Amino acid sequence: MSRLYANENFPHPVVLELRRLGHDVLTVQETGKADQALPDEAVLKLAADEGRAVLTINRLHFIRLHRSQPNHAGIIVCTFAPDFTG
Repeated sequence: MSRLYANENFPHPVVLELRRLGHDVLTVQETGKADQALPDEAVLKLAADEGRAVLTINRLHFIRLHRSQPNHAGIIVCTFAPDFTG
């Protein structure tokens, strides 16, 4: 299964559902980096160092970041929907 790193604003219900489905998901909160205004570049670096793809709903910043720093384990850009587990 996938090794993922959920950034701070990623919906926790989705993290729980991905884990239920067998994915290895680590969150910014679990790394002790929450509420530190961690720049997106630092989030991507932490994920890359762990061999994890970033999970984010921060679409514009991470797409731009991918173009400038393409060496990473992946960026999964999601849209926000109220039916998280759906």
